[in-house]
Amino acid sequence: MSAPVLVAENVSFRYRKHLPPVVNDWTQEFFAGTLSALTGPSGCGKSTRLYLLALMSQIFSGSIHLFGHRVDDLSEAERATIRALYFGFVFQDALLDPTRSVVENITEPALYRGESPDAYKNQALELIEQLQVDIPPERKPTQISGGQSQRIALCRALITRPKVVFADEPTGNLDPASAATVFSTLREVADKGTCVILVTHDPELAERADTHLVLPQFGGCPYEQ
Repeated sequence: MSAPVLVAENVSFRYRKHLPPVVNDWTQEFFAGTLSALTGPSGCGKSTRLYLLALMSQIFSGSIHLFGHRVDDLSEAERATIRALYFGFVFQDALLDPTRSVVENITEPALYRGESPDAYKNQALELIEQLQVDIPPERKPTQISGGQSQRIALCRALITRPKVVFADEPTGNLDPASAATVFSTLREVADKGTCVILVTHDPELAERADTHLVLPQFGGCPYEQ
């Protein structure tokens, strides 16, 4: 088997020193070309793990490695560069900029890479078609539905062809048809070589993942199902 893309090694996290850990001594490997699903009760640290892996939150102890190099101890500027170059993220809410058009929202990650958004416009239009977002690309987020917004957010996460895609409940607020489109796109992206890490409450989606990690309550380590 090839080396893992992303590794959490003995990672722990707590919000305050005197509080119990939300994540406790967690070790997990994630590989290219796979889709991993994290499930578990509310409050067990599913989303927290995504934020730690994506270098959006600082771990309390342990280490995180990307392509064999430790990255959790880098400066915030260096962490931001890694996020821009290697990661895509779909949040629970779409978090689209209401002042930008749909296509501008999708191409926004190019700015963080120091590249021109215009260079990604054709790719953005292709993603819009692939995810069946039947709206004019110049429309503003305030003029589209919640399901369309979430699919636009997925387009934004995929626009730079990231090595790792983090998806935090991307289908939670969607109708069945939209949810199926979003998940099938994530499945296709993984099959083409991307490392996809998904948080979901949907057991049917989790069963279709390559790895299903079930998290117990109170920060315990997950087990594979």
